[in-house]
Amino acid sequence: MAQPHSIERPLWTVVGEGAIGLLAAARLYRAGYPVQLHRRVNGPFQFVFQSAAVSQQIHLPHQAQPPYSYVLLPVKAYAVLDALHQLLPLLADNAQLVLSHNGMGTIEQVLPLLKPSQGLWFLSTSHGAFKSDDATVVHSGMGQSVSGALNQAALAQQLEVEQAMQAALGPFTVLEDIWPALWLKLAVNAVINPLTALHQCKNGELENIKYAAAIRLLIEEFVLLAKASGQEVSIEAIEQRVALVIKQTADNYSSMQQDFAKGRRSELDYITGFVLKQAEQHQLQLPAHQAIYQLLLQKSPR
Repeated sequence: MAQPHSIERPLWTVVGEGAIGLLAAARLYRAGYPVQLHRRVNGPFQFVFQSAAVSQQIHLPHQAQPPYSYVLLPVKAYAVLDALHQLLPLLADNAQLVLSHNGMGTIEQVLPLLKPSQGLWFLSTSHGAFKSDDATVVHSGMGQSVSGALNQAALAQQLEVEQAMQAALGPFTVLEDIWPALWLKLAVNAVINPLTALHQCKNGELENIKYAAAIRLLIEEFVLLAKASGQEVSIEAIEQRVALVIKQTADNYSSMQQDFAKGRRSELDYITGFVLKQAEQHQLQLPAHQAIYQLLLQKSPR
């Protein structure tokens, strides 16, 4: 059962009603944190949280009350900027904002919009969650999370953020430099997401030998870009990581595959698109990434 809400624990605002956001909200709630959702519409909101160990009804406030001091923003990369513009008038002057999504490219958009006293974090998680219906979130796979402070104001409240995210999406580690972790996750996403979206298959299907050459090409090109961007990576290390994630998530559909299957906008521009934009800055040609980007662009609802 959830612990009684402690007045010593800060109120966290979770943005949206996505699976990872509701997972984090449920686990914060169960750990005794006061939690509210920032949603498009106000009104009563409750949902069922299910995991291997528990099934619990979670009741959250009807309406989120600003100012928001601690905010988790786990929305799709393409929705971050619009969501932030809604949030800016509601944020406390010393608010802590935690971004979490696939792909890269939003940090550069968000940082200039915050006050010097407002902290920004990026959180990368391997937890699995999905919504079996609008009012049920299922914790489908235990994972872990890493995060890093992206400005000085974030360091001022590191302990509070670390404790809350440990409860929400732990086991949780704060990294002094989050960028190598983000590049490694991007490497995995830039292989698995576009290939599964293009071939409309589960992640495990990529273990088939017929995909080996494409995977190798995408990784080789990615390593060229990463090294040009100052990241120390190797083809072998990324191959091992990609193979491990494919194996561990063999029964899963990637987020991009699901978006294409359901005719929704995807994070293509923040995964493969980001890779290609960075390559252009370094005057690199990445023909395998370019080819898969063009093929998916033709199929994308955008």
